[in-house]
Parts: sequence; structure tokens; C-alpha cells
Amino acid sequence: MRAESSSAQKGAFIACAVALFCIQLDFFALNLAIPGISAELDVTPSAAQWTLSAYMLAIGCFFIVGGRVGDVFGRRGTLLAGIALFAAGSVACALAPGLPLLVAARIVQGIGAGFVFPVSVAVISNAFPGENQGRALGAAFGIANIGTALGPFVGGGFTEGPGWRWIFWLLAPLSTLALIVALRSVPDSRDPSAPRQLDLTGCFTIVCALAAVTLAVERGSAWGWDSVRTLALFGAAVVAGGLFLLRERRARHPLVDLRLFRNTSFDLVTGMGSVANMGYGVTVFVATLYLQGVRGLSPLMAGIVFLAPALLVACAGPLGARLGTHMRPTAVMALAGLIAGTGMIALSQVTAWWLYIPVFAWCGLGLGLGWTFASVATQQVVPPARAGEASGVVLTFLVTLGAIALAGTAATITAMTPESPAEDAYDTILRFGGAVILLTSVVVLVVRHRLVVHGKVPPLSMHAPWPPPETETDESTGPRRG
Repeated sequence: MRAESSSAQKGAFIACAVALFCIQLDFFALNLAIPGISAELDVTPSAAQWTLSAYMLAIGCFFIVGGRVGDVFGRRGTLLAGIALFAAGSVACALAPGLPLLVAARIVQGIGAGFVFPVSVAVISNAFPGENQGRALGAAFGIANIGTALGPFVGGGFTEGPGWRWIFWLLAPLSTLALIVALRSVPDSRDPSAPRQLDLTGCFTIVCALAAVTLAVERGSAWGWDSVRTLALFGAAVVAGGLFLLRERRARHPLVDLRLFRNTSFDLVTGMGSVANMGYGVTVFVATLYLQGVRGLSPLMAGIVFLAPALLVACAGPLGARLGTHMRPTAVMALAGLIAGTGMIALSQVTAWWLYIPVFAWCGLGLGLGWTFASVATQQVVPPARAGEASGVVLTFLVTLGAIALAGTAATITAMTPESPAEDAYDTILRFGGAVILLTSVVVLVVRHRLVVHGKVPPLSMHAPWPPPETETDESTGPRRG
């Protein structure tokens, strides 16, 4: 390999990994900063929660759009624009004098992150061919998950120390560094079969649908699940979603090629990854309430406890890449579900610190492996030309269903706590979530076995004979490696 090619690969990896690190650190740090934001800006905690809701709303709406924009117009320019938006939004958040401007700046951050995440996956996938692709993606997600690990610690520490604004002052130079490296090193790539035009109608309808459902689940508990606003948003989401599907079936160059969902390996990986990410969000939320509400820990001490599971979450990316060279993607996802499900159930049973922390860490390993490897695995079962689109679709499912799971968890805790202690509600939710993840793992393996029997996917053994290459792929779904 030529030196300049190797240099470009390293630069693309560093730029994407640092950008993903910033996005993960941002989200998980600000969770523990809500009380500090509420106190400094003199608003209620419910109003301060909009800083999280607005970010989730923006990032969830632009995953699919960002991924396809990169495929069509070039991933280099899309990545640069996304990082620049995120950096500018970080500075604006740090300087915001009041809640309205802070929420607006968070929306800018979210749009930037919505472009960066799927395009980063596609950039790395195209920069590293063959077996190196999985390793590079795994390492990038490993670095990103260090942000997940440090997020609660940084958020709690800054909130108790110099203030929550320093979260954004930390993100601004880091994201600027990623922008400079990307500007110098990231090569361009795109879908050569796609004309330089975007399905704007598809963009509008999918953004409306995702915005409506995200806003409904984020604010439903505050407004009331049977309130006119909540029901109207769910209705709007259904209508906009239906219009999007109709548009994509008829569009000459659709935003999302619906034939993607005929790839059963893609469907299984996406489904298992979504369930794992739902479990991840629920476990982090419940553990935060437990550590601070039941154990009485400060935000900083709770963040320190989170370091143990978050460290294994950080290891999940490289581990998934290594497992992916020896196991089929769906098998890795099912293994992640087994670890995560048993971890969540075990976490609901233990109270002693000497056992709680290692069980929490085991749980983090499974959940982190599940949501991280979903993005790695889908790149292995779709054509490289549509890598950004596939990544955007997967991330949209992960984030949207994760938000729904969090809203359902909050509503369940509210309904249960008047009748029973909060700790009992937390344990019930963890047991139920663990059981759902275990059941999903079993379903994935059963469905996969039936597909093997019918000769539609290769056996679990990586050394088992399989039909010749021309029967393993097709133009719409890509390689059948699941």
C-alpha cells in the first residue's frame, strides 16, 4: 500500500473516531447536568429536559437524510459539514444566556451529529477494505464508547465543579480537531450509481414522521399520553410515515431503497441491535435513578460507578470486530443478547457493592456489544455504495426505539411507585427488559436456522460450504454473510 494511502486511512480513522467520541460524550455527560442547567438558568427540571429532547429530536430526524446525502453528494463534504455544525453548536451551547438559545444550539448540534454518525461509518467502511473494515469500525466505536464511559463522570464532575458549560468548552476544541484532520485527510466517496439529486419529498416526510414520534415519546409523560398534543403527534407520525413509504415505492431515486429490508440478515441484525440499544438506554436510566435515589450517591460518585460498565462498553467495539472474523454477524448479535439479558436480570437481584459493580459491568459489555456491532454488521451485509443509507436506517431504528423505551420506562416507574418502593419498580423493569432481550436472541437464532435450512443464508460455521458467489449476492441486498 502506498504511504499516502495509508496516511489517508489513518487520518480518516482519527477524524471519524474523535467526532464519534465527542457525540457520545456530549449525550451521556449532559444527562447528569440537567439539575445544574435548571438551577443556573432558573427554569424547572422539566423545562431543562428540553436540552436533551431537542438534541434527540434533531439527531433522530437526520440520520437517514445525512447517510443518503453522503452517498449521493460525497461523504467527505457531508462529514465536514456535520462536524462543523456540531462544533459551532457546542460553542453556542457554552455561551447561551438562556434556555431558548441553549435548546436552539442543541438542535444545531443534533443536526450535525445526525450527519456525522452515519457518514463516519460509511467513510471508514470505504477507506478500509476487506477484513480491515470490521477492525477499523470496531476500533472507532471503541474510541466512541470511551466517550460513553467518560460522559457521566465528566458531566457529574463539571456540574459539581466549574459548571455544566465546560462540557461544551471541552467538546468545541475536540470537534474542531476532528474537523481539521478530516479536512486534510478524508478522501471522498459516494454511490456511483446515484445521480446528484436528493429525494426532497422523501426527506420532508421522513423528517416530519420522526420528529412527530420523537417529540411525542419525549414529552408524552409530561403532557399526558392521552392528551390532545400527544395523540395528534402520534397521528401525524403515522400519516407522514405512510406518505414516506408511498413516496419511496414510487420514487426513481428513493431516499431509502425499500428492497434493503428484503435482506433478512440486515433485518435480524437491525432488530437485535435495536432491542439491545433499548436495553442499554433503560439500564443506564434505571441505574442512574437507583444510584442517586436509593443509594444516595452524588452525580460525581454515580459517574464513578458508571466507569466500570462503561469501560466494558468501550471494549465492546474491538471485541465485536474480533468476533466478527470468526462468527456470523447474527451469531455475534445473539451472543450480545445473551450477555445483556442475563446481565440485566442479574442486576435486578444483587445489592451488595462487591457484586453490583461487576454485574453492572457484565451487563454493559453485552448491551454495548449489541448496539455497537449492529453498525459494524450491517456494513458487512449491504453494498458499499449504499453504506451511508444503511447506517442511517440502522441508527434511526436504534435511536427512535431507544427513545420509546425510555419514555415507556419513565411512565412505568411513575405508575408503579405510588403502590410500591421505587427499588421494586427498577428491579421489575430490569427483569422484564432482560427477558425481552433473551427472547429476541432466541428468535434471531430460530429464524436464522430456518433460513439456513432453506439455503438462503450460510450456516453458522464460517468453514461450512456455501453456494458459489453469484448466488450469495444480489444488486438490492448485497452480500449474504449474516
